[in-house]
Amino acid sequence: MAIATTPTATPFYLSLLLARLADQILLFIVPLVVYQHTQSTSLTGWAFFVESLARFGSYPICGILSDRHPPLQLLRQSQMWRAAVSACGVLLWVLPYIAPHLLPGHTDIVVLVIISAACGVFTTQGVMGREVLLPLAFESGHGLQRIVAQTQIADQIGMVAGPALAGLALALLPWQGVLVITAVLFVLADLSLAWWQRSAVIRPHHAADEPQNWWPAMRTALGHLWHVKGLKTATLITSGITLMLGITQATAAAMFMGWLQQTPSQYAHLQTGGAMATIAVLAWIARSQWRGHTNGMMAYAMMWVGVLITLLVPHPWAYTAGFLLVIGFDKMFAVYNRMLRQRLVPAQDLGKTTGVLVLLNNLSQPLSGLLVGVFAQAADARPLIACIAAWVAALGSLWWWQRRV
Repeated sequence: MAIATTPTATPFYLSLLLARLADQILLFIVPLVVYQHTQSTSLTGWAFFVESLARFGSYPICGILSDRHPPLQLLRQSQMWRAAVSACGVLLWVLPYIAPHLLPGHTDIVVLVIISAACGVFTTQGVMGREVLLPLAFESGHGLQRIVAQTQIADQIGMVAGPALAGLALALLPWQGVLVITAVLFVLADLSLAWWQRSAVIRPHHAADEPQNWWPAMRTALGHLWHVKGLKTATLITSGITLMLGITQATAAAMFMGWLQQTPSQYAHLQTGGAMATIAVLAWIARSQWRGHTNGMMAYAMMWVGVLITLLVPHPWAYTAGFLLVIGFDKMFAVYNRMLRQRLVPAQDLGKTTGVLVLLNNLSQPLSGLLVGVFAQAADARPLIACIAAWVAALGSLWWWQRRV
């Protein structure tokens, strides 16, 4: 029986949806609020760098933890910690009135970025816990493709609603109030997961039998990366894909609202459209016969075409079309990557190896924010985006050539 029809799956998916909804609200408001307060593309890039570095830099540690501790416990803890961190934003309601000198200049923006970065770390913990939990909690005769696609669809529904809810909330409340909403959503996500846990049948999680210091686990993961055929090439091309995605995300607020003179409401619609495009792609994957490397190449090509459109046609509708291609087909490439890891990495080392691979795959995402912060001083970031697109095209050509020989 497929996961989607399993009776106990509904609260599990509801928990994923609520947690992703809250997480997406945070990802939405950080670049938007920073740009609105500073009118600086560079500072927006720095904010993206800090948040994404914390999110992706924690993957190896969270991967090792997911091999050593029950994944459901890690998943629940991640949601409650995110709720607690978001609730710290409540203090910003009253602190300016009690002690205005404590928040001079843009200090409140720094606090927002720090809160988002901390939530990013606990989001990583939850993602790794879920990665290990799925094969323990669900049996499916329809293959790994459907499992991965359906869990990501639950994520993407939250991503569709996230920008719309964030835009509505920001129209009615200051951003500190939006943080309160995210805290409530994280609490509801944990309650839904607890509801699912009462009726779920989860196979025991066998902790990795290894020393408690961290280096042997990291050495095992790096050994798989170096010796397992196909992982090094996949990591290299994924880093390029992620750099292209990161540049698109880090410059979207400045490009769409600054260079193309669109409104925050239209920017929210752009983000919502990206999430809807992802759902459409994932729904197609879940119903189609997976073609492995062919779909990986297709995802790469469509993302590159999307970036090319945003560069060559200076119009809001063209930028939207290119943005949708980049965001939508990124998840197709993510499914290809996850299936490749599941096939190549030994099950007992999946957590630690996935953590290292995801870190290496996504180091280019904070790098993209750093590049924007250093080189993109104006709203029009097309010269920087063009350089990244050329680099990714070179990586893609190398990938295609290696597959041919």
